[in-house]
Amino acid sequence: MVRRAGRDTARPSAPAGARWWQDAVFYELPVRLFADFDGDGVGDLEGIRGRLGYLDLLGVHALRLTPFYLSPMADDGYDIAGPRAVDPVLGNLDTVDSLLAEAHAAGLRVVLDLVANHTSDKHIWFAAALSAAPGSPERERYHFRDGRGEHGELPPNDWRARDGGPAWTRVADGQWYLHLFGPHEPDLNWTNPEVRADFERTLRFWLDRGADGIHLAAASGMAKHRDLPDADPRGRTDPRFDDDGVHEIHQAIRKVIDEYPHAVSLGGLDIADDERFARYLRPGELHLAVHPRLARTPFDADALQAAVERSLATVASVGAPPAWALAGHGLPRQVTRYGGGTRGLNRARSMALVLLGLPGAVSLRAGEELGLGDTEEGSRAPIPWEGTAPPFGFSALPGGWESIPSGWAPFTVEAQLEDEESTLSLYRRAIELRREHPGFAGDDVEWYGAPPGCFAYRRSPGGLICALNTSAAPVPVPRGDVLLASAPLVEGRLAADAAAWLWVQP
Repeated sequence: MVRRAGRDTARPSAPAGARWWQDAVFYELPVRLFADFDGDGVGDLEGIRGRLGYLDLLGVHALRLTPFYLSPMADDGYDIAGPRAVDPVLGNLDTVDSLLAEAHAAGLRVVLDLVANHTSDKHIWFAAALSAAPGSPERERYHFRDGRGEHGELPPNDWRARDGGPAWTRVADGQWYLHLFGPHEPDLNWTNPEVRADFERTLRFWLDRGADGIHLAAASGMAKHRDLPDADPRGRTDPRFDDDGVHEIHQAIRKVIDEYPHAVSLGGLDIADDERFARYLRPGELHLAVHPRLARTPFDADALQAAVERSLATVASVGAPPAWALAGHGLPRQVTRYGGGTRGLNRARSMALVLLGLPGAVSLRAGEELGLGDTEEGSRAPIPWEGTAPPFGFSALPGGWESIPSGWAPFTVEAQLEDEESTLSLYRRAIELRREHPGFAGDDVEWYGAPPGCFAYRRSPGGLICALNTSAAPVPVPRGDVLLASAPLVEGRLAADAAAWLWVQP
């Protein structure tokens, strides 16, 4: 059993204004899937408190908690009905305060997911909007419009929501409201001062309680073109997202963040154009932004090298640090994405070294350090902690765990802590080396010549070398002392679907 960290109110030590986040390892933690304290079958905040010792043991720098706010749970909690209220299924404000204090005492920072683009359709504001007349102040908090057609029977434009359905829903009086993520999540109107003031209130509410920053979901969606034009038929631009007006919103948010010297602002941005992506990282906007490019790149050395080089060049254009991830909310887990089974696991282990060897910040998603694959629930299965049968210590609730694979006993935290060759042990050692070894000094990446299907990069000036073999046969490794490998070397050669860290002292 992993013990709870000692209770204290101290924040992790760092000089005022220190850029602690620029090379931090963040741990994305889905609250409802991590650990169930009260035995109702749902992970909760007390469950996280009880597992802080494990997170300290893993070695990550910061936790990123997915939404735990009041929500009808139509979208994993990202449909928020009360952004300053805790869902009673998950805990209360006292629990949040205790979690923050104990995490800080363990040297862990805590970043909270916030949603600025939309609310739940169960939010008190939206209920008021539905009851109010067209053109009313209540409706001005959202995007209500008259429809097109002779009787307004057609939506105001041809936009589609991210869930594939229409982006507009008609209400009883004939008007339509905009929802880029589905009808249960109406988009807020950020030209409305009341919307801005309320989000600032939410931001300060959590930062004043001790949160170490925020992660903004849908960070490119808050601003809408005032004319709400139809989609570009050629697909060259997407008027739903990345409107130029969004940058003024981020600048206003950043001004608040900067009043808290320890705080960081992160964002998830799915923007194809590199120059437009980089705009969000200009001084005065987001500190860090993760692009899903690397997570979407196939297990091919040339493609992966191109993705890394492109990402590094993009952030360098505005002087920002890179941020990397291979997993996240809504993405398949690496083991599944790379082919499943033993091959998928081997590739996922190798990519862990590629990821953690790069300069900048890294975001892990809970469970990837265990080598978990997707289940019938996708990446939304609970974390397996101990034991030989579902739910593997996640909850004391008996029965109803058919969605958790019965064969996950070797993947539990308990089993892997006892195995020096486990995926968990690989992650722990990699994070420890990343934190302490001089080879990780410096932000420059130099590329070596490598056999077909392979790459090798070197951190400069530190001297760490990361070699990856995506070919089907073992290959020679670069000269250097082997610090860590995702699979044993084969007669001094790097195995197929494997990676290794080496070091040559500068």
